[in-house]
Amino acid sequence: MATKISKIIMVTGATSGIGKATVQLFAKNGYDVIITGRRKDRLEDIKTKLIKKYGVNVLALHFDIRDSNAVKKAYKTLKPEWKKIDILINNAGLAKGFNPIHEGELEDWETMIDTNIKGLLYITRAISPDMVKRGKGHIINICSTAGHEVYPNGNVYAATKFAVDALTKSMRLDLFKHGIRVSQVSPGHVEETEFALVRFDGDEKRAKIYEDFVPLTSKDVAETLFFIATRPKHVNIQDVLIMGSQQASNNFIDRSGRKELE
Repeated sequence: MATKISKIIMVTGATSGIGKATVQLFAKNGYDVIITGRRKDRLEDIKTKLIKKYGVNVLALHFDIRDSNAVKKAYKTLKPEWKKIDILINNAGLAKGFNPIHEGELEDWETMIDTNIKGLLYITRAISPDMVKRGKGHIINICSTAGHEVYPNGNVYAATKFAVDALTKSMRLDLFKHGIRVSQVSPGHVEETEFALVRFDGDEKRAKIYEDFVPLTSKDVAETLFFIATRPKHVNIQDVLIMGSQQASNNFIDRSGRKELE
């Protein structure tokens, strides 16, 4: 394991999907990483593999981002050298349920609001003051095409992602004068994640929503994040809307089959 701390990235929701692909890519390129999530076993497994494969420093923080006290406690455990976070990627987020508004489950709504909005706020509130003190840093929020365009039965999930879009813009206005860049990536459909499985409460049959077209992969999004994070200091890529070639919008998808696209 490396001993000298270099450039540090923190990724929330790092145990699967986009988060996992992102920490792998940054670690491959020599970044020390802080990974967070609720599943301790997965965190430790990812930590072990990253250290062994890339020789970087890895810190695993196990907490539920919906719990403000847990977020504060986790941040307080960081040693001074780990608090110098260069890049924060607010990736933790989810969709729960796929019902019209009059049939929605209140528990699902609360889970999405608490994770997608409050969780993002809690971790940003913990990390950003130190960035302000140091006069540098980069915060990248994972939004969604659902934060720009609604679709049937997407109601509350879309509302939370519209909130992320608004928060990203507001955070940028608050922080740019302190030398902090704020960016956002809004992916469309992405496979190699647990998004659909979580949305449909583990129903694997309903979760098979990518069989008739080619969506993005989690690696595609990770590569976009890496590109944004590695621009020169005078460049801030503020927002990226990214979809697979067979997806024109949330409501227009070519489902004629998985095509080999050259």
